[in-house]
Amino acid sequence: MSIKEQFNLVSKEYDSARRIFIPCFDSFYEKTTEFLATINLNPKRILDLGAGTGLLDAFYIKHFPNAKYHLVDVADKMLEVAKKRFDSLENICFEVNDYAQNYRYKDFDMVISALSIHHLEDETKQTLFERIYESLPKGGIFVNYDQFCYDDKDLSEKADSYWCRKIESSSLSEDEIKKWKERWKLDREVSVKQEIQMLNKAGFKKAECVFYELKFGVIIGYKD
Repeated sequence: MSIKEQFNLVSKEYDSARRIFIPCFDSFYEKTTEFLATINLNPKRILDLGAGTGLLDAFYIKHFPNAKYHLVDVADKMLEVAKKRFDSLENICFEVNDYAQNYRYKDFDMVISALSIHHLEDETKQTLFERIYESLPKGGIFVNYDQFCYDDKDLSEKADSYWCRKIESSSLSEDEIKKWKERWKLDREVSVKQEIQMLNKAGFKKAECVFYELKFGVIIGYKD
């Protein structure tokens, strides 16, 4: 089953289970975004790649309410949830598209993404990072909230096992866990170190990890 099909399948219940799948939910989404908002960011137009239900954008809007947002996702039913979430706002638009294959965005000074890019093969990630860098103006920013492995294979396997046990013993139904395990098969994780190297190669000479816990990290890249 494709990424689009997998995420369309869980679109209605996707947000409700986020705190189970992401044990560090508050720090990952809310506190990290709050921190980033203190470092003199002033985006006018924000592009969200793999926006899904618009969860990440809900945190950004708290800090940048006047920015214009463009949410892109391959899963149309996920974006339908986002449209309902932001029904009363006029500064948000939506696009069903495969950003990994059809990246053509030029008018944004900030690009964000959450839990999407780790589904891409490494070569596709590298190409995407290069296109993002080329599309941003000087001073533009890319922020990736994502899922990572460790450089050490044994440690990475232990982290996966720990994470899996926690989810299996949660309040999720057997069907929800089964769907998650199917989605997990689509993951193509790299380590934080590897992604920063990819960003450096793409042109982001300033790239840093500003949050990391268990398997979840946030990396920011600046275009000088």
